[in-house]
Amino acid sequence: MRLSSVVSNTNEESVPEEHKMRKVQIVPTTASDPTVAAAAAQFLSPVVLGLEALTVNGKQAHWHVRGANFVGVHELLDTIVAHAGDYADTAAERIVALGLPIDARLSTVAEKAGATSVPAGFTQSDELVRAVIADIDTILVDVKTAIDGLDEVDLTSQDVAIEIMRGLEKDRWFLVSHIAA
Repeated sequence: MRLSSVVSNTNEESVPEEHKMRKVQIVPTTASDPTVAAAAAQFLSPVVLGLEALTVNGKQAHWHVRGANFVGVHELLDTIVAHAGDYADTAAERIVALGLPIDARLSTVAEKAGATSVPAGFTQSDELVRAVIADIDTILVDVKTAIDGLDEVDLTSQDVAIEIMRGLEKDRWFLVSHIAA
């Protein structure tokens, strides 16, 4: 016999406290104000799309790098691609945690992320590094906009954007240092 049957068929006073049915409070999937969620998604969505584009275009650069610095740039680009994917995941999961969907399908990324500086074919390492830096700089504009816009909207989402900026600026520094004279 199930405990719920025992409780319902027994005098309530004779049932030990730990066996009594407790009222369960149902919590909505998000406790966020819908207006806050929409604003956070508005600022974080371009960041997600830019990072997804960097993931694809960075891999393109990774496969096509040529020159004396091949191994170093090839491996560095792989790391930057992995970071971009992680950052995109963090921002997208924040949007979803607030109860809203994010459309980061390749067709949407291609339509909304803008053109890349990364060439399609084999390219010398210094040129590819400069192209990836340019793509990161474009994303950093959206990240900075998100940080500024989220300041009075949702501090948790702003923290996500700040974390992404910190990571992108570090990756950018590694790239710039690689080609610095």
